[in-house]
Amino acid sequence: MRWFLLFVFLLFQPLGPALAQEEGAAAADVEAKETLPPGRSGLPVPRFVSLRANEVNLRAGPGFRYPIEWVYRRAGQPVEVVDEYETWRRIRDWEGTLGWVHQSMLQNRRSARVVTDDQLLLSEPKGDARPVARVERGAIGTVRNCNDRWCEIDFAGLVGWLPRDTFYGVYPEEMIN
Repeated sequence: MRWFLLFVFLLFQPLGPALAQEEGAAAADVEAKETLPPGRSGLPVPRFVSLRANEVNLRAGPGFRYPIEWVYRRAGQPVEVVDEYETWRRIRDWEGTLGWVHQSMLQNRRSARVVTDDQLLLSEPKGDARPVARVERGAIGTVRNCNDRWCEIDFAGLVGWLPRDTFYGVYPEEMIN
């Protein structure tokens, strides 16, 4: 038994200084994180982006070794980047689901997903404007610009205005030109 304990002690003894260095590096990383800009990419966090491909894996952690928790099957979906780790982005979708995707699966194009029941897409940013089309819950469009209460959105060539509270993809006070 003593030989076994001595063997175990000698086997793991060289790891002591390495572990201490690793812990020191981790402490330095924590200090560095506090001095970095909000996103390691230099872009603001949080921010809205959209999914690039028709198949995007949402993972439990920032790496290919983490299990896939969900697969998005529609390009253009708006998601919010809430954290960054190397080439991985932690995102939140319109339902509040959080997970990690590789940065190559995201694009900076701003999009909107209708989250309320059918909405009238209006010709002008006012409630009594002429209707352009009716858009269903789940419809995806490209955000063109936003003022204080309305956003102009392009739904596959049908362009019009929706109130901000009817879709996901824009912050409440955000202006887009």
